[in-house]
Amino acid sequence: MQYCLDVHTHTIASGHAYSSLQEMVAMAKQKGLELVGISDHAPGMPGSTYIYYFQNLRVVPKEIDGVKVLKGVEANIIDYQGRIDMSVNELKQLDYVIASMHPPCIKASTKRNNTRALIKTMENQYVNIIGHPDDSRYPMDYEEIVVAAKENNVLLEINNASLNPIGFRGNAVVATRQILALCMRFNHPVILGSDAHISYDVGNFEYCLPVLAEIEFPKELIVNRSTEALLKFLAYKKTL
Repeated sequence: MQYCLDVHTHTIASGHAYSSLQEMVAMAKQKGLELVGISDHAPGMPGSTYIYYFQNLRVVPKEIDGVKVLKGVEANIIDYQGRIDMSVNELKQLDYVIASMHPPCIKASTKRNNTRALIKTMENQYVNIIGHPDDSRYPMDYEEIVVAAKENNVLLEINNASLNPIGFRGNAVVATRQILALCMRFNHPVILGSDAHISYDVGNFEYCLPVLAEIEFPKELIVNRSTEALLKFLAYKKTL
C-alpha cells in the first residue's frame, strides 16, 4: 500500500539533522507524498533550536509545490507527571504536537512511572501523537498506554527509525508487535513515522511494513492511508 503522508521529520533546526525544510518538502514531493509535517525537536533537547523558531513557523506556507505542509513539534516529556517543554500558548500556534521520551530530557524509571508519564502526557489537550513508545529503555504497560490513547484521542506512533536494525532503542520490534496487537484489540488507529533526520528518509517506512504484514494489521487503522483521515483526527482534538 502506498502511504501518502509523514509527519515525523526533522530539519537542521533540530541540531542533529541534516536537511533544510525546503529539502524535506522537495523529497516528499519526489516520493509522491500529499502531506509532510515538520516536527523539529523542542528547545529542551540539547542542541535544538530556540522557541522563536516555532513561534515563527507561521511564515511557512501551508502548501509548497503541491505538498501540504503541517507545522509541528516533537516536544520532550520532562517528568513523570507528563509535563512537556513547551507552554500551552506555544502549542496552540502549531498544527500538531508529537510528545516523546528522550534520555537527555527524562531518565528512565520504573514501568509504573514511565507508564504514568505517557498517560499524563496524553491528557494534554494539545498532544496528538506519542512518538516512538517502543523504546525498550523505558519499560511500560502497553495495555494501559493503548487504552489511554483511545480515551484521549491520541495516536501511537510506529517508528521506522526504532525498527531500523542499526537503531539505538533496543529491541523495538517486540514492543511494536505488542502495541499493534493491542491497537487491533481496542480498534484504535496508529500512525507511521519515518523519524527522518535527512531528506532521503522522508516517507520511509521500510522497517514498519514487515511488522504490519506479519500480524496482518488492518490498513483502515493506519492514519497514513489518507490525508483526510489525519486532518480529521487533528481537527477533532482542537474542538475539545
